[in-house]
Amino acid sequence: MTAVTQTTLTPEPIVRLENYFQEPYNLAIATARTCYSSKVISSDDVGKDEKSREQRDRIAESIYKAGHHTTIQHPTFQFVLEKVSRQFIWSFLHAHPFYNSEQVSQRYVEVKPENFTIPPLEDRAREIYLTTVHEQMDAYHALIELVKPVVVKEYQRIFPSRNVEEKQWASAIKKRCQEIARYVLPVATHAHLYHTISGLTLHRYWRLCQQFDAPLEQRFVVQRMVEEVSKIDPAFMALAEDPIPMDETLEYQCFQFFHGRGRNGATNQFLDEFDRALEGRTSKLIDHSARAQESMAQAVRSMLGLTREQLGDAKAIRLILDPSRNRYLGDALTLTTMSKLSRAMAHPHFTFKKKLSHTADSQDQRHRMVPASRPILAAQFISGRPDFITPPLIAASPQAQEAYQRIMVRTWEAIDQLLNLCVSEEFALYLLPNAFPVRFEESGDLMHFHHKWVHRLCYTAQEEIWNASRDEVLQVAQQFPEIGKWLAAPCWVRSQASERPVCPEGDRFCGVAVWKLPVENYQRLI
Repeated sequence: MTAVTQTTLTPEPIVRLENYFQEPYNLAIATARTCYSSKVISSDDVGKDEKSREQRDRIAESIYKAGHHTTIQHPTFQFVLEKVSRQFIWSFLHAHPFYNSEQVSQRYVEVKPENFTIPPLEDRAREIYLTTVHEQMDAYHALIELVKPVVVKEYQRIFPSRNVEEKQWASAIKKRCQEIARYVLPVATHAHLYHTISGLTLHRYWRLCQQFDAPLEQRFVVQRMVEEVSKIDPAFMALAEDPIPMDETLEYQCFQFFHGRGRNGATNQFLDEFDRALEGRTSKLIDHSARAQESMAQAVRSMLGLTREQLGDAKAIRLILDPSRNRYLGDALTLTTMSKLSRAMAHPHFTFKKKLSHTADSQDQRHRMVPASRPILAAQFISGRPDFITPPLIAASPQAQEAYQRIMVRTWEAIDQLLNLCVSEEFALYLLPNAFPVRFEESGDLMHFHHKWVHRLCYTAQEEIWNASRDEVLQVAQQFPEIGKWLAAPCWVRSQASERPVCPEGDRFCGVAVWKLPVENYQRLI
């Protein structure tokens, strides 16, 4: 396992192993031996003497090379990560389903001017980079003030009895302003987080850490993770193969083959074609199970041992999706994956074509059971063509919109300057704003889309994801009315399930009786 001891990122990311399973190497082999033993094998058993340790090492190498890796999935490691970029988190840490993270929110925590990653740049390039980041930070703080009058006006319309000067409500207003202003921040902006993964995921991280989009940062952080684990158990990563070099990764080879250096023409065509296909939507239904309703209904009948005559399709679907019948839907723990009948929701599948900002997609991707094929970011970037999402709150203020568009143009100019100085796209694109659009396809089953839609149709959800969820639910309802009639905001689900209070958000209540509205009438500005 080849080590890298330092990086030229400034400041260096901080990685700390916070919690872990004791003796992860011995534990992994103990689980393997238990499969073929008349009793449970313990970690102590596999390391108790020289003979046991020789057997342990022999088994470890054998099962690792054979691909029997569930054994190294048992040991789990919790890391604290600091001074890592949003780009790294979006592109690598959260681009797969096998993790758990809790990270600082840009929606609720104000970003400080020094909290961003500086890639290895020299002289003029470094000057351009730092100047641009400071301009983006200045624009962020300016936009917080520019959108405030619009936010205050809308907030007072919804909550006429609240004094917006009181600390509690003034704080709520400020957070809404920060949520919108963050669109101009660079994806280089730092985050700190807890990140928990299995030993298997750590091995996979190490093997593919030098892929798009931020290989230098990825390699450094993962190297530190591996080093932290090796301190407490040197044997656990001993069999790990070296990372695949960037130029040997499938994505890099395809990117070079199809794009090379001069790709603006082809990329322009792709972006225009993709956006036309959306037909003005944030998310468009492009594929689905042809007999989604019928297959789901039949699954219900099969579980209950009933015929169609005994339980028709509409009644079978209602049994699962009507919260007054399926009370699990109103439970805060999301019990659908544990409920036998609710698992009938696993059969209908949907695929959507989507366009979200980098910052919105960074939240959207947290719905790990609704996976997406997210892009190589450089493949959707065009030099000289500012490309960004404009939130409705920005558009509602002419002064804010002018400032917003101005910083976007300035950002693209700076990126172009860096590219003209032969700075790599990996480093130059750290300047891309949170508003940069990510275009992709996303698929999932009804069970996990239901969980996502219910939570993201809440008026407190991030506006872009809320809007995409509304798009998706309305299209599903048009194609499959027996399914669509049961899809709505979480307060409606709780209302139908007789859960009280209908809105569990307390002081975060949006101020609108959404549970009384049909989805097609959902609308919001803040």
